[in-house]
Amino acid sequence: MNNSVTVRPATRTDAGPLIAVLAEAFHEGPLADWLIPDPDDRRTVYYRYFRDALHHGLQHGEVYTTGDQSAVGIWYPRLEPLQASSSEERLNALEAIAGTYAPKFMLLEEMFDAFHPEEPHHYLAYLAVDPQHHNRGIGAALLTDHHRRLDQFGLPAYLEASNMRNRRFYLRHDYTAGPTIVLPTDGPIIWRMWRGAPHANGRTPFPPTRAHQPTW
Repeated sequence: MNNSVTVRPATRTDAGPLIAVLAEAFHEGPLADWLIPDPDDRRTVYYRYFRDALHHGLQHGEVYTTGDQSAVGIWYPRLEPLQASSSEERLNALEAIAGTYAPKFMLLEEMFDAFHPEEPHHYLAYLAVDPQHHNRGIGAALLTDHHRRLDQFGLPAYLEASNMRNRRFYLRHDYTAGPTIVLPTDGPIIWRMWRGAPHANGRTPFPPTRAHQPTW
């Protein structure tokens, strides 16, 4: 971990640089290839999608960045079971964002919701580092900063890793891998990751999987 990294809460004035970091960081990989096979379309749609994701995080979650805006983490406290939302409303929003690619985005979000743990936790929706700043310990510093707060309150963390590189990264930060999600229509494997709350014997184990039926 890079101890020289300054971590601070993000504000709306950070939106432009952080949207760009998110869109660039997630542009490559098996999930990106599945969602939008055309890389040019992907760049356009991803900017709109992550603009929506960042502003949603600022309004409903906790968003953190670094002093130089080279990384961003979007967390959501999930201390109570997630309330069902309007699938039609979300699909309409995704159609405005992703056009003909909207059904796969909707499917992805519904699958994530269906397999989300019910136990109180914080959910890491996105952790992104500008690719030009990789391998400097920035992502680890951003992650560790929030983990420190979670441990103070005895709370676990949950996330989905979309490739093996990210899976290995989170395993090094006290996460364990649970049952996977396999996306349909030749989609990639998603690794569900859980960092248990601290207790006398280490950390609490991955909670039982209680998948809910997706509305799609």
